[in-house]
Amino acid sequence: MAALTITRERGGWWHAYVCPAHGVELDHGDLLGDPFPRAGAACRYGCRVDTEAVRGARTVLAHQAAAQRLRHLACGGPAERSEALRLLLEYAELYAALPSTHPGAAGWMLHGRLFHQALTEAIWAVAVSHAIRTLAAHRDMRAELAALLPFLRSLGDRAGEARAELRHKGEIRSNYTAWLAAAETCCRSAALAVEGADPDTVQLAGHYGLFEHMRVAMHEDGWEWEGSTYYHLFVLHAYLLALRGGEPERLPGDIAEVLGAMITALAGIATSAGTLPALHDGPYRREAQSAEISEVATLADQLFAGAPLAAVALAAGKDTATELPADLVGWFTGPRLPARTVRRTFPDAGYAVFRTAGIHALLDAGPHGGGHGHLDKLSLYLYADDGTAWQPDPGQVPYAHRSFRTHYAGTKAHPAFRVDDAEQAPCDAVLDGDTGRCTGAYDGVSAVRRIVTDPRYLLDILVLEADTERLLTAQLRPGTDLDVVAQGPDRARTVWGDSQSAVMTGQHVSSPPAEFTVVAHPGPADDPARTCQGVDWSTTGRHAVFVSVYQSAEATPPVRRLSLSERTVHIDLADGTVATHSIGR
Repeated sequence: MAALTITRERGGWWHAYVCPAHGVELDHGDLLGDPFPRAGAACRYGCRVDTEAVRGARTVLAHQAAAQRLRHLACGGPAERSEALRLLLEYAELYAALPSTHPGAAGWMLHGRLFHQALTEAIWAVAVSHAIRTLAAHRDMRAELAALLPFLRSLGDRAGEARAELRHKGEIRSNYTAWLAAAETCCRSAALAVEGADPDTVQLAGHYGLFEHMRVAMHEDGWEWEGSTYYHLFVLHAYLLALRGGEPERLPGDIAEVLGAMITALAGIATSAGTLPALHDGPYRREAQSAEISEVATLADQLFAGAPLAAVALAAGKDTATELPADLVGWFTGPRLPARTVRRTFPDAGYAVFRTAGIHALLDAGPHGGGHGHLDKLSLYLYADDGTAWQPDPGQVPYAHRSFRTHYAGTKAHPAFRVDDAEQAPCDAVLDGDTGRCTGAYDGVSAVRRIVTDPRYLLDILVLEADTERLLTAQLRPGTDLDVVAQGPDRARTVWGDSQSAVMTGQHVSSPPAEFTVVAHPGPADDPARTCQGVDWSTTGRHAVFVSVYQSAEATPPVRRLSLSERTVHIDLADGTVATHSIGR
């Protein structure tokens, strides 16, 4: 392999690495071997994009890839370790020559030096510091590594300054804080290792505010306060990387509980095959995120017994060719903590998971989630046990694509409810067992969604009440093929999936009769240019009940008919039995 050459260009904002026409992330190419393409960065649809923002975004990706490569080199033989040292000294020289802040950063950003954002710089610094710490295990290299101590000090100081700025703004819960505190902890740990000391990462994590962040940014049910799968993983990754070499049994009791709850929260929402729903902001499917999930799962399995994320790691591994960093072996010292119980209901975040009849369902009925929340209250997401995304949370595009970002954060992109064809207002819903309630999405409108599980089917009852006559709509937003058959003015049948995926059937009925209209909508956010077929199920009035019953194709006996009386749902099954359920309004 040719010697690695690091770019001396400063990085921008990776979210700008997106096709303006199609909303897809641009092709990375060989970040460590290839310069920026002469014709421009490629889009999967054939576009070529060359702007200053796109070049800066690719430079971010190149620096981050170089930092990960340094972690691998540091674990290699003498030649690889010497190469890692050479590159680290180059980075130290480059960083020392930079002005204190990046002049190209937007005004809203927390400025970095090598990158637009201090957050990006902290992520890079964590990887760089781990490479240095790995090299420091070789006593014969410590004299040369001492030249990197000012570099580590500068990286840690910059992260500390940015963290202090967030504290001054009252934004201590920000996900940035987790990575800034992790960078401070990791840089100091690496410096101590170079000096020949044994870093006490548990003590350092407390000193640099990592534990403080865990205590203020997590719900009691284990979810990061924004309720985003991506940002939950993001901060958990920072925590685990910062605690390298720590003894699990020395963690403060409440911190061990937070980490255990965060890990089991991911296990709780995952399908049996390990698919993680992309709740709120975050990529729907991205190779780099799959690599991050694999690393988090590997570290989690070293911290807690019971391999809580084994299925998640297996699923993520199918979506990434990135090799796990070689330094992960023996990340923690001492025995693992006892296994935690996986839960399926999260009252603080407002998520409830239901598994029955081959269906994995998730009801979203919680807080808005701040800047990373979506206008999606009472959405119902439907997956197969094998991970087929019949009706997924669609995720989010890279943030620089403003129109698609607005779309994917909006109501029309989600299997939620809508009134008068308008977007929901940012608001909180409340989860009460198997029922979600929302009164703040539209003035004068209350919504209740209840999920009923039976070994034979999953039942969805959505009731909308308005104080005046309004256009009331329930939305179906498939991520797979959808076939629709109208069966009368108040009912329809649907088939989800195809011969290459798991298949689900749906029976749908409403009161009063509502139009079950097929509509086109952008598919999940990994490919916004792909059009999917969905349904807007609408009626005008002050009251509407929308009822659906779902089964996987393998479930028996099949549902033959779904009907409503004034207060009751009737489900006729092929074996001659009739199940009834209260509408509950």
